[in-house]
Amino acid sequence: MYTLAEIDKIVSNGICALDLKGEPEELYRPIEYTMSIGGKRIRPRLALLACSLFSDEIDASQVYPALGLEIFHSFTLIHDDIMDRADLRRGQLTVYKKWNENIAILSGDVMSIQAYEYVSKAPSDKLRAVLEIFSDTARKVCEGQQYDMNYETMPVVTMDDYIMMIGLKTSALIAGAARMGAVLGGADAKSAEALYQYGYDLGLAFQITDDYLDTFGDPAVFGKNIGGDIMNNKKTWLYIEAARLAVGEQKARFEQIFRMGEDRAAEKIAAAQQLFTELGVKDNAEKAIEHYFHRAMETVEGLSLGTQKLSLLEEFATQITYRRK
Repeated sequence: MYTLAEIDKIVSNGICALDLKGEPEELYRPIEYTMSIGGKRIRPRLALLACSLFSDEIDASQVYPALGLEIFHSFTLIHDDIMDRADLRRGQLTVYKKWNENIAILSGDVMSIQAYEYVSKAPSDKLRAVLEIFSDTARKVCEGQQYDMNYETMPVVTMDDYIMMIGLKTSALIAGAARMGAVLGGADAKSAEALYQYGYDLGLAFQITDDYLDTFGDPAVFGKNIGGDIMNNKKTWLYIEAARLAVGEQKARFEQIFRMGEDRAAEKIAAAQQLFTELGVKDNAEKAIEHYFHRAMETVEGLSLGTQKLSLLEEFATQITYRRK
């Protein structure tokens, strides 16, 4: 059985060894840049963790598909940053800001192809199942992104709408990584499904944490400018919860805050932070994160994995849920 530190090292070494160079240079340099600026590597780490629960040895045929998940995730971020007009990613300039939009779009397209190339290196006896998981996951991520964009112009978005959207946009890839890793390790269908649900609930906790940090995080630690979601009037967990709770004078303030433009950025962000805290949204977000964390653990506790393996799953869940960046 591998420790999380050993899995992290396998992922880190694997990403460093990726051959992402090519010509024309303008197409491939942004890919190298994107993969070099760090990140939490949640998807490949979870895939290999799930694999290690059922396999004593991790080899290249299991590592390559896990790395393919990270390439795919990074591709989605390049395109997301264009749609969100984000300047920073992991504390560095986003690809479209460093180069331009056309290069960012095309480099992202190539990364989606590279992701399939690496996922396709799975063992032949598991290749069909792995490709089906990956294709289903990739489609769900795109569906979630479209819902996210649709919500920008919808006057009312419910919490159920939001959870459905992040379930596709964020949770599906984390859950798919867990299922893929379990399949690569030789897990039975019940165990693979339980790990999928574990990953799905962790994905919900992860995204709500991301929303929380975008408003209440430390920009020096978070790696992105704080308040970007507020400035874009993005319908995050916090926004939707505030809209639900605000009545009377607080409702009027809520509407006033989210009518403010870029010329009042600092004022808008500070006012939203104050209102979210006053309404109890900040505390409620922390409770929601904890809820999904515990639900994820309850799912895998029903498997006969043993104390050591459950401890690894809890350690991983804690790392990605209770984080500050």
